[in-house]
Amino acid sequence: MERPRILHMFTPGRQMSPFDINMAADAGYQIIVPYCEVGLDRIAALTQDTIFSRGPKGAARTGIFIGGRDALLAADMLERAKTSMVKPFVVSLMADPSGAYTTAAAMVACVEAALKRQGQALEGQRVLILGGTGPVGRVAGVIAALGGAEVFLSSRNGIDAAEEAAQETGRRFGVGLHGRSGGDPAAVRTSLGEADVLLACAAAGVQVVSAEALGAATRLKVAADVNAVPPEGIAGLGVMDDAKPLAGTKAVGIGALAIGNVKYQTQHRLLVQMCEADKPQVLGFAEAFAVARAFLAEQAAKTA
Repeated sequence: MERPRILHMFTPGRQMSPFDINMAADAGYQIIVPYCEVGLDRIAALTQDTIFSRGPKGAARTGIFIGGRDALLAADMLERAKTSMVKPFVVSLMADPSGAYTTAAAMVACVEAALKRQGQALEGQRVLILGGTGPVGRVAGVIAALGGAEVFLSSRNGIDAAEEAAQETGRRFGVGLHGRSGGDPAAVRTSLGEADVLLACAAAGVQVVSAEALGAATRLKVAADVNAVPPEGIAGLGVMDDAKPLAGTKAVGIGALAIGNVKYQTQHRLLVQMCEADKPQVLGFAEAFAVARAFLAEQAAKTA
């Protein structure tokens, strides 16, 4: 009898996301087991319990998914799980804390595609991320910086919070990030005036850029927003907009549901890849970005 496909899901939070459990089931995992309130110190033991109980052949049908809400902690947990395995007892691993890795990957990939249609590249762009100290904002910043952009994480809690997040995140992932204050409308307008790309990653239902503030964004090329809850995070940017001209600017806007479709496809493809792979996979935000780009390239080829 063929062994079932098992996914062990580790989260430092009080519960595993139902969204991720549904996605895992739809990807083909037959047994899905959540483990809650798992700290970094428990990852090695849980990983070794996972790998040794099924033998090398069973390991190919076993995976570990790391959730939570902390993008940096998830990266540490993924690395700890990877280093805790003993060949040939190796299983596939994936991290996507609060969907931050796949959402950030989808967001930056959509922006990159919009820039490409303008004859531009991500490299060399000045990217402003409002809500930049949250998990999606931090990971989007890292992905953009790895692509050659100059990235500024903005926080409504002021320059100190922004700089701390930028330095902490930059050190963890080996990129240069800068902090910007978003604590008052004047600070936001100043930052917008210097931005080529705007990423709105603030909390749902919070408008971080008003129509008046957009008037300062004279060099803006692309704006993207992951907030699907009214009011829109960026004034005038609809949730379904997909590189649609953004009123009051020379930029195009990408809405939350347009990004969400790419995020869904990216997470699904990564989980299927992990579930069906003959060799162990290690999937983080870099792999998510590659998959998001590939999906958008496929879509572009269909409409060419």
